[in-house]
Amino acid sequence: LHRPGDDTNRLSLLVPLGILAQESLSKTFRKYGKSYIAASYVKFIESAGARVLFTYNNTLLFFRVLFPGGGVSLKTSEYARVARIFYKKALKANDKGDYFPVWGTCLGHQELTYLTSEKNLLVKTKTENISLPLTFTTAAKDSRMFQNFPDDLLQKLATEPLTAHFHKWSLSMKNFRKNEKLHNFYKVLTTNTDGKIEFASSMEGTYKYPIYGVQWHPEKSPFEWKNVSGIPHSPSAVKVTYYIADFLVNEARKSLHHFPSKDEETEALIYNYVPVFSSAFSIFQQIYFF
Repeated sequence: LHRPGDDTNRLSLLVPLGILAQESLSKTFRKYGKSYIAASYVKFIESAGARVLFTYNNTLLFFRVLFPGGGVSLKTSEYARVARIFYKKALKANDKGDYFPVWGTCLGHQELTYLTSEKNLLVKTKTENISLPLTFTTAAKDSRMFQNFPDDLLQKLATEPLTAHFHKWSLSMKNFRKNEKLHNFYKVLTTNTDGKIEFASSMEGTYKYPIYGVQWHPEKSPFEWKNVSGIPHSPSAVKVTYYIADFLVNEARKSLHHFPSKDEETEALIYNYVPVFSSAFSIFQQIYFF
């Protein structure tokens, strides 16, 4: 799979990115499988030129990884247990100069704050099923996450409700500033408010650590059609999805990790599974069950 001199082709064509599956909590979900991944995350990654791996345990520890949204415990769930393993491995790899990007969306963003601070610092916010503009901090100007966004799209992000929020809990900026581990590790790039509480909505690790979190859902605008009042489907909202996906996949391209054989890579790809049309019984249009 990897020969001296073919790094360019390898990086541009074969980019595997793992998505962490989580437990099926409802009886309906358990009829289909013990764990699942919403198909919108898969489409989000594939839209920018990467291939998705089904990440069900620590077999894929040496790859790029996405922690998706969901509703399980930050401390005691299987999601949390495996996320901790990935997070620790990512820190060790990056400390050695071995590029290992990690991305967290919604619950994944919250999980990263817990893993870094070793405390649950979330507070309740009224942020379910709403779309919001982003308030950019001074750190956003020189950020990696937003560096390739066109100026006009950044302006729209700051003034139009282009980001989908589906969360009951948030990391308040008050708690972020009070926690030394968090504010030494992350730069908050954007914030939002529910009218009373200001919370961190986008963040990235220091230049040493390519670790990123967003409290909002960039994957929803092009691919999810339930609860449409909170999911913007405008051309600008879809463009935001594209630029975020492009950024994440380009981060993944910087990692040279790969499978030792084509058979092992093929066995791990999401193509081995068929998504279920699930809009009749869930908030997702399609779900991969395992």
